[in-house]
Amino acid sequence: MSESIREKASKALPAVEEVTAVVLAEPVSDVVPMEKADAKMADAIRSRIAELDMSDSGSIVDFGSAAQAELQEISQAMLADVRNKDVGPAGDSLRNIVTTIRGFSVSELDVRRKASWWERLLGRTAPFAKFLARFENVQGQIDKITDDLLGHEHKLLKDIKSLDLLYEKTLEFYNELALYIAAGAEKIRLLDANDIPAKEATVAAASETDKVMAAQELRDLRAARDDLERRVHDLKLTRQVTMQSLPSIRLVQENDKSLVTKINSTLVNTVPLWETQLAQAVTIQRSAEAATAVREANDLTNELLTANARNLRQANAAVRTEMERGVFDIAAVKSANSELIGTIEDSLRIADEGKRKRAEAEVELQKMEADLRDTLAAARARKTGTGDTIGTSA
Repeated sequence: MSESIREKASKALPAVEEVTAVVLAEPVSDVVPMEKADAKMADAIRSRIAELDMSDSGSIVDFGSAAQAELQEISQAMLADVRNKDVGPAGDSLRNIVTTIRGFSVSELDVRRKASWWERLLGRTAPFAKFLARFENVQGQIDKITDDLLGHEHKLLKDIKSLDLLYEKTLEFYNELALYIAAGAEKIRLLDANDIPAKEATVAAASETDKVMAAQELRDLRAARDDLERRVHDLKLTRQVTMQSLPSIRLVQENDKSLVTKINSTLVNTVPLWETQLAQAVTIQRSAEAATAVREANDLTNELLTANARNLRQANAAVRTEMERGVFDIAAVKSANSELIGTIEDSLRIADEGKRKRAEAEVELQKMEADLRDTLAAARARKTGTGDTIGTSA
């Protein structure tokens, strides 16, 4: 690990300690009713009751919507933050480096040791070969891994602070929902205790002409009261869901804090030890690799001598064979001569056949010409009347 990366890892330690020391406030599960609220909370509840207009259905539908809208925005931000966090690669890098360090054994990389029967069975006679190929540039690979881990650590520290803010905002809106629920419950109580009974008394005292209108107003007030009750119930459900999201945020934070601590510990403590072991193993293995290279070079020289002699013999035989061949093979000349004779005979046969067919056609033409003359002569005879009186004299 380079000195610059080692310095960055040491500087990150205070930030890790700072985020792990943060203690988040616990949510209050109970909704404080109006009669048990202190003066400050009672004023807050009254201000939210003032937002209600029972004659306006939109006022009831929108009751608490501002808190819900901001809660939805915060929740979406939380989901985007949690889903987009680069925790997966950080965990993968940490697992890879820890797995490598834990699986690293100098004794297994000792080329002078006798291989076990299991390694001989699986063909694992040179366990360092794959290791050396993977970490050809040892220091560069170590710096790359540690630099990646530092980047993940920095991102996780930012995420933890963002989640702290997210938790605080979510807790604020959780408490805000409690105020709206208390305000809604108080308004329902006032409606049941004062407004609805007063409206019922008005209906009872109204004249026949005004009773219908007063009764309709009473039904509207009761319907608005029921709508408000349903709205308060929805706010209670929303608050419950919000309460469930708070421990979820804390769980993500705890996981991130554990991962950040593990990354920092790996960079500060484990990687230097790994570098020491790796340097020793590489030094030992390089000697063995040099001896192996010399042996393989000698073996390659012998293989080249043998292969060149064998290839020379095969190439010489092929060249001499081609040199002794004539310009044309007698079999090819004979086949071409036979084909030429056959072509001439075919031409003569086709010519004779054509002469015969032309002679036959000449005979047929003469016959057709004679038939045509006879037919024309018979037609002229009928036109002159020569044949009209035959058989009519009687």
